[in-house]
Amino acid sequence: MRDPKIGGALGLIHKAPEHNWTVASLSDHVGMSRSAFAARFTEMVGASPVRYLTDWRMHLARTRLIDTTEPVSALSVQLGYQSEAAFGRAFKRVFGISPGQVRRAEASSFGLAPT
Repeated sequence: MRDPKIGGALGLIHKAPEHNWTVASLSDHVGMSRSAFAARFTEMVGASPVRYLTDWRMHLARTRLIDTTEPVSALSVQLGYQSEAAFGRAFKRVFGISPGQVRRAEASSFGLAPT
């Protein structure tokens, strides 16, 4: 990323997606005001910091649902959600289906029993 402050914020999100990141905490870490940070982040990345964090968490979740047998409850904690229900709602809002449906669809595409 050509902007070191926005690149730094992206690095924080990618290194610790489970952290309770807010616009305020990210802007503090990179030494910018909240409003300037939010505007620059959105302009450069194409999504707000909170939206980007959610999208990154959901990308990781989908990959782990397909590639691992980790319980959904464990994934939800690893990705910063307070409960499996909150994680499931966020996942369904982004993908239109539940985490369990993704896992079952992947298992059935390989002729495996769902976990």
